[in-house]
Amino acid sequence: TMAASPALLFGDRNLLPRKQSARLDKQNDLGWKLFGKVPLRENAQKDSKKTQKEYEDKVGRPSKPPSPKQNVRKNLDFEPLSTTALILEDRPANLPAKPAEEAQKHRQQYEEMVVQAKKRELKEAQRRKKQLEERCRVEESIGNAVLTWNNEILPNWETMWCSRKVRDLWWQGIPPSVRGKVWSLAIGNELNITHELFDICLARAKERWRSLSTGGSELENEDAGFSAADREASLELIKLDISRTFPNLCIFQQGGPYHDMLHSILGAYTCYRPDVGYVQGMSFIAAVLILNLDTADAFIAFSNLLNKPCQMAFFRVDHGLMLTYFAAFEVFFEENLPKLFAHFKKNNLTPDIYLIDWIFTLYSKSLPLDLACRIWDVFCRDGEEFLFRTALGILKLFEDILTKMDFIHMAQFLTRLPEDLPAEELFASIATIQMQSRNKKWAQVLTALQKDSREMEKGSPALRH
Repeated sequence: TMAASPALLFGDRNLLPRKQSARLDKQNDLGWKLFGKVPLRENAQKDSKKTQKEYEDKVGRPSKPPSPKQNVRKNLDFEPLSTTALILEDRPANLPAKPAEEAQKHRQQYEEMVVQAKKRELKEAQRRKKQLEERCRVEESIGNAVLTWNNEILPNWETMWCSRKVRDLWWQGIPPSVRGKVWSLAIGNELNITHELFDICLARAKERWRSLSTGGSELENEDAGFSAADREASLELIKLDISRTFPNLCIFQQGGPYHDMLHSILGAYTCYRPDVGYVQGMSFIAAVLILNLDTADAFIAFSNLLNKPCQMAFFRVDHGLMLTYFAAFEVFFEENLPKLFAHFKKNNLTPDIYLIDWIFTLYSKSLPLDLACRIWDVFCRDGEEFLFRTALGILKLFEDILTKMDFIHMAQFLTRLPEDLPAEELFASIATIQMQSRNKKWAQVLTALQKDSREMEKGSPALRH
């Protein structure tokens, strides 16, 4: 759409030269404007009468005295859109005059229009006031939460992080200014990665990039099991994926302020874990961490996060373990949403179709970024269980829609969720999901399924004979 200048939109003629302003005055005599509610100028009526007299002089008809109805618009204290008032205009002189009954009817219709316009104005003003009050309330709430996190919780993290008060505050969303610090503490650093180790891995990655760009093929001792082709493919994939990471933000792409940081973290990780390398989806996780942490701290959190059992199972593409996670998810799916579960089964819609993308990127690609960060908040608190609880919350939120769809439409809907998904509604939906099945919690169900899977792999003695 073509943007109109403020002068055109709001009629600020002081911004225009005098002659041009006069021309615009003439063009807008009857109050026609591009947008907005602009009151008719008082000389508009005089101009229209002048035009009428000129016409009558030309055709030789006598000029009629002005109707008292013409003055009615001057006395209005409110003027809606200029076109609304045209109903009160007398007909041109070459047409029969309005009958008194029709003029009265038009007057009533116009007054009704004014009343409706006033109501709309009042409703819009109330809506704006409510929005402003809500924004102020949210800002005050965030400000108070920041003080609580900084002054009470973070200095006493070890003793307070699992308290009921902190858990409730956590659920409401961590304020952005302390989010990175809380995530780092919650994720932990079991791998004992230091800033120095990050610098070493980054230097090695840069050396590798230089070597590949100059056509070098020498192998490093610690990477002896990984071919140069594999390493090159991994680095090329990083380059490609970075360009596709949050493209709407335009901050991670080539030339953007966070491009080099993202490239550094992903490159350093391929040197830190050559056995894992780079897998699609990692760029979104690293990008979210970069938005909340310094580069080295983001790398430490990234490496420890990917080392969690669920993430390692997916990023190393451990098919057996991934299937176990899907099976555990379906146990709680059937428990919480039996009707939708049966509909999915009937249409052969399996969890891998929609869960893989959600789990790989921790919802950062599938949900609006601010909402994804709130999911991350509670994920850092509750662990992998919350990723699957969130999935069930999404399914419950859209249960009525999904039950009316066939396989294709369900798959399309779940792989491209609505962009305006409301956070409070989603969290209310997630809160109703019970992660307990037959008195067993998520971890117990998952462990039992893993045990069954291992026994099936070994096979019974009867099958071996």
